[in-house]
Amino acid sequence: MILVTGGLGFIGSHTVVDLLNNGEDIIVIDNLCNSKIEVKDNIEKITNKTFKLYIGDILDKNILNNIFKNNNIDLVIHFAGLKAVGESTKIPLDYYRNNVVGTCNLLEVMKENNCKNIIFSSSATVYGLQEKQPISEDAVLQEPTNAYGRSKFFIEYILKDLYNSDNDWNIVLLRYFNPIGAHESALIGEDPKGIPNNLMPYITQTAFGLRECLSVFGDDYNTKDGTGVRDYIHVCDLARGHRYAMKDIKEKNGLNIYNLGTGTGYSVLDVVNTFMKVNNVNVPYKVVERRAGDLAVCYADPSKAFEKLGFKCEKNLEDMCIDSWRWEKYNRNNL
Repeated sequence: MILVTGGLGFIGSHTVVDLLNNGEDIIVIDNLCNSKIEVKDNIEKITNKTFKLYIGDILDKNILNNIFKNNNIDLVIHFAGLKAVGESTKIPLDYYRNNVVGTCNLLEVMKENNCKNIIFSSSATVYGLQEKQPISEDAVLQEPTNAYGRSKFFIEYILKDLYNSDNDWNIVLLRYFNPIGAHESALIGEDPKGIPNNLMPYITQTAFGLRECLSVFGDDYNTKDGTGVRDYIHVCDLARGHRYAMKDIKEKNGLNIYNLGTGTGYSVLDVVNTFMKVNNVNVPYKVVERRAGDLAVCYADPSKAFEKLGFKCEKNLEDMCIDSWRWEKYNRNNL
């Protein structure tokens, strides 16, 4: 049995779909701070399978203890946490409490219940400012540039220290690059509450007319068009990556770290222009000042995940843009 924390969120929900479609039994805990209860119904429509959902927070050890006492859990896939770079620079204590303290609670309850297998949703932000691109897993970590990245950085070290203290743990750290896209059914996708913090939902909401204009944060970076370059990965590819990472857990391979990305860097304007082209829509945008904590360039060397796990991305930027727009239209027309 697999416990998925934050399993109704953007990445969590797509991973739940992938796991259910591949015969896994799962339980989800989610506090709905950045997700909706309707996601459960939509996951079940996609998969024709059901799962147990606990509405609660990993800051609450009582609900965690209840879940472990009443279910035979042998693996945790841990997504739960706050995730917006810009927001994290404004409310850092919330990020450290939610992400770091919440993870410590989870690990303590796991240990008490002799469940020592975890796949952790980390981030490429732990690499900090890296001059060498693409970035491989053996890059020396630099101090992250924002509280979100530091929270992931701290958790990685907590997990490394935990493994060093007890080699019975099996731990996989998955460093995500930039997930976008949506499930092809258009039943689940990225649906942030309030003003979006990430690029793609802002693009789709602007194209739909919910936002007047897309803000492009800076056009004076040292890149081909001056806008920031990122490695965008389709969320369904990213979801598959978690299932592939279970290979290490099943083989009891200790602690391992993998990048999940495509290995290709696209600028903000690459994404905007591709979105407009493949969907035949207009996305008005304006250039504004850089955002605190943002990097100029960040893209992955994904070769380790392929060599060790056999994982490789299947979807391209056009797929990501098409699926994102399909999701936005369906989501808005069915509110």
